[in-house]
Amino acid sequence: MSPLLIANWIFFIAVVLYGVGLFVYLLKTRYAYVKLGKKEEFNDSVKERLEKIWVNVFGQSKLLKDPKSGLIHVLFFYGFILVQLGAIDFIWKGLAPGSHMPLGPVYSIFTLFEEVVALVILFAVVWAFYRRYIEKLVRLKRGWKNGLVLIFIGGLMVSTLIGNGMSLIWQGHEFTASEPIASSIAAILGFLSPTIAAVVFYVMWWVHLLILLTFLVYVPQSKHFHLISGPVNVYFHRLDRAGTPRPIDFSAMEEAEDEDEMPTFGVGKIQDFTQKQLIDLYACVECGRCTNMCPATGTGKMLSPMDLIVKLRDHLTNTGAVVTKKKPWVPAYFFNNSKGNQLALAAGAEGAVIENIYNPSLIGDIITEEEIWACTTCRNCEDQCPVMNEHVDKIIDLRRYLTMTEGKVNPDAQRAMNNIERQGNPWGINRKEKENWRDLDPTVKIPTVKEATKSGEGFEYLLWVGSMGAFDSRSQKIALSFARLMNEAGVKFAILGNKEKNSGDTPRRLGNEFLFQELATANIEEFEKNDVKKIVTIDPHAYNIFKNEYKDFGWEGEVYHHTELLYDLVNEGRLTLNHRVDETIVFHDSCYLGRYNDVYDPPREILKAIPGVKLVEMERNREEAMCCGAGGGLMWMEEHVGNRINVARTEQALATNASVISSGCPFCLTMLSDGTKAKEVEDKVGTYDVVELLEQSVFGESVKEEVAVVAE
Repeated sequence: MSPLLIANWIFFIAVVLYGVGLFVYLLKTRYAYVKLGKKEEFNDSVKERLEKIWVNVFGQSKLLKDPKSGLIHVLFFYGFILVQLGAIDFIWKGLAPGSHMPLGPVYSIFTLFEEVVALVILFAVVWAFYRRYIEKLVRLKRGWKNGLVLIFIGGLMVSTLIGNGMSLIWQGHEFTASEPIASSIAAILGFLSPTIAAVVFYVMWWVHLLILLTFLVYVPQSKHFHLISGPVNVYFHRLDRAGTPRPIDFSAMEEAEDEDEMPTFGVGKIQDFTQKQLIDLYACVECGRCTNMCPATGTGKMLSPMDLIVKLRDHLTNTGAVVTKKKPWVPAYFFNNSKGNQLALAAGAEGAVIENIYNPSLIGDIITEEEIWACTTCRNCEDQCPVMNEHVDKIIDLRRYLTMTEGKVNPDAQRAMNNIERQGNPWGINRKEKENWRDLDPTVKIPTVKEATKSGEGFEYLLWVGSMGAFDSRSQKIALSFARLMNEAGVKFAILGNKEKNSGDTPRRLGNEFLFQELATANIEEFEKNDVKKIVTIDPHAYNIFKNEYKDFGWEGEVYHHTELLYDLVNEGRLTLNHRVDETIVFHDSCYLGRYNDVYDPPREILKAIPGVKLVEMERNREEAMCCGAGGGLMWMEEHVGNRINVARTEQALATNASVISSGCPFCLTMLSDGTKAKEVEDKVGTYDVVELLEQSVFGESVKEEVAVVAE
């Protein structure tokens, strides 16, 4: 072995050990930061978790929702994995000149495949550069940091191809069909002597190696940490229904002897998040898909789901540097003046008081209250996230801290919760009037549970009317229409009447977990008292909370949305659609029916079954449907910043030229109806629940006339 080759080996080992050492240090440091969070129990459903890895990591299912960007990432993902074998072969050639990976007769196939993959990756690099810096896709950040990885990847491909070309000249090989690109480079530069070719080869070899190791060290210090933390995040993703807030154990509050011992609730500092929630922060790709779909961002609110995660991540890094005294950025001599490293140095000084070094308020300094209250909890962000980050639970945890620990609540929201606590509805209407809505049409049989039991008829379904159905004049029509159709189909049902409390969705989403648990406990007692096995409701929010969240408190019955039950009744022939409804209808997907529960088809199938109906779709429909603006308790809060979300969604519906906007949610219908008024088209475009249109087809009356009568 020549002295030069020995020196090459020595430098190779030293550089690799240094680079890998920095990489391991960074992994241990980030892990230490994540461990600052609260521990969280995980079940052992390994099979289900691995299936999520298969679908979302290897299948790239979330990324492919945006075909253009998704395809680029698929090319990078699989290309980069496959080309690593080529990197091993290239490094092998530099350590043992004249040889290569011992692949036998398949080596020629391997080299051809390697060059094809390298070309594909270079194409993806150019495409990604165009999308970010020339097309300037709004959701993508620009700046040198975001382009650095493209330079790294492109540099790895170019150095390999040129290096292999130089190797052919150096070793005296002729043109080979198994390495067409390298052979072409060798042919073009064939005038170089073998010695010069060897020098150029090693220049490319070291460029390749240094880029590879720099990339390795860069990854944990950038958004590209998702290459490691992303699959981990997907594996530990919650297996229960997404969007379900974690219950709070209030027993510590009961055990506290004085105010000083009172526990805090929610998240008031970064360490209050769970370790899984902190992994979310380091898994963020900064792709902007969440922000691009957010109704708050899209209408000019301060909230950006991506910025929320990024700000929390940076705050975690700075907090971690202080608490663990571990520098977040390496090589340290290169990042000596960085904030994180300076904080770690200051925290490690003798006599340092951590609170005096870095102590910003999580709510106020890092995340503003305006951002926290702007969220509609629609989960569009989570549905789009390629690494399955959970944004909504973090926002609800922050709201819990504001509501239950600080007592800082939006006045409109506080008024609604006070009314719910006193009277069981957001308006504060006397709870004794909750069953009065059934008197609007005495021909429709709507017994209370007590009446149904006393008469001996009993009931199969408890109809949960909800505050909207019981007190809102427009929503009362929806409840009456549904009851009338159930009468027609011979379905036995009953209502709780004045015994019906609020489902608890509004206080829970606004952060008042204590009030929610009080309501849930009272409702469950009423369900068990009346032997309720099945619930059907016109309210997707109640539907979701009964179906997915009451199980945490001991009740697990069957829960149906009214469109699900109606769909079955139509299919079974228990409802006959005899009359035409000559309308062009666009259906708006409720967030709590669609993204929360994957109910997309029943309402559409009902509309398709109605004679005369032409069903059209908005550009954003099904899982990508935009929120109406009422979710997360925002139904009871005024919008003072930017444009109104409901108007933006109405504009999307009007773009279809539909004559009717339909929904399966009384909250959505109210928001869309207000949207048509804001656009001054309420006389031209109707807003109706699916059940009202079905009722018209079954009975033949004009739904428009009936709605007008109720409104009066």
